[in-house]
Amino acid sequence: MLPNQKQFLLNANLSVIESDFIKINHKEFELNNVYDNLIFTSQNGFLSFLENPQSEKLKHKKVFCVGIKTKQLIEDNGFNVAVYTGYAADLAEIIVLVHRTESFTFFSGNLRRDTLPEALTGAGITFNEIETYDTVLTPQKITSTVDGILFYSPSGVESFLKQNKITNETCFCIGTTTGEALSETTEKIIIANQPTVENVIIQCINYYKQN
Repeated sequence: MLPNQKQFLLNANLSVIESDFIKINHKEFELNNVYDNLIFTSQNGFLSFLENPQSEKLKHKKVFCVGIKTKQLIEDNGFNVAVYTGYAADLAEIIVLVHRTESFTFFSGNLRRDTLPEALTGAGITFNEIETYDTVLTPQKITSTVDGILFYSPSGVESFLKQNKITNETCFCIGTTTGEALSETTEKIIIANQPTVENVIIQCINYYKQN
């Protein structure tokens, strides 16, 4: 969470405890056999991709991505985003329905979901995958009593639950896959209207204004 994002919560008279439950490590990788279209499902995947000096040579290729922030980051670095959606499942559906005859290279992390690869494989679409970063769980014990918890990824949920229990807290989630990671733990889940950090914060502020 950026300082200005945290300030929104503080301005709403909410106390905030902030902890990182995951760590991102960029990997070295080769950019061999890259297909006509590039897929990114996170900012982390694209940032690691940029660190490869060969990435500059791929600006002529079309990009398919998940997330408005990911789209902005990609375009700010001179790449052309042909399609973007809020969720990987929606991106997979568009590719299968509209771009079935094209080929793709998916830049992913080690804990990526199977949604996209399974959809592309099932539709017989030509693609390969390059792993560009590792998501490392960094669980820690939270000793303070809290009313609500903000989650931004399924791996964040997994890491949190390794050393903490959720009892009566309300959980605010960036998207449906993050909410699904909590579904067996609690029913007090609120999903953001849009999969952005800002919208999670808005949901949290509005909830406590009404309650």
